[in-house]
Amino acid sequence: MENRSWSPSPNRPRRKRYVVKLDREERVRLEAMLRKGKHRGPVLTKARILLKADVSEFGEGWNDSRIVEALGTNASTVHRVRKQLVEEGFDAVLSRKSRALPAVARIFDGAAEARLIALACSQHPEGHARWSLRFLESKVVELGIVERASDTTIQRTLKNTRSSRIAASTGSFRRRRAAHS
Repeated sequence: MENRSWSPSPNRPRRKRYVVKLDREERVRLEAMLRKGKHRGPVLTKARILLKADVSEFGEGWNDSRIVEALGTNASTVHRVRKQLVEEGFDAVLSRKSRALPAVARIFDGAAEARLIALACSQHPEGHARWSLRFLESKVVELGIVERASDTTIQRTLKNTRSSRIAASTGSFRRRRAAHS
């Protein structure tokens, strides 16, 4: 792999901060990806950006505005791809970053989920034909199972279990046995 440059000095003449110089193997790999087309759209767009921005002897060396116009993307995407190549390397550009934590923390951990299921499977409250999602919502907070929960969260949690008494009313599909006559 050839050296990739980054110019932090403000005294130098204005030039590209993140220069894409691909070696032959990297170009071959990108061209094969595009030919096969078996990758996700954003990865293929990044591959096209790298090939167009490549200033090596095999590359086209296009400027950002020409790449934006040709690929129908935006300037910030082109800049991010260049920057990621220089700072993180070739493989980082083409792979998806995995999250260290989920986007939103789960409200019901294993123990809380078990208590919710036990509550939903218990005898329904007096005056009600069954547990409603709204009633479960208020009851899990009242019992201190969780600090807060929405009826939608409770529905999703119960829908993922096969033992739920209210599964039929939450939209989960579980075929019932037909009564034989």
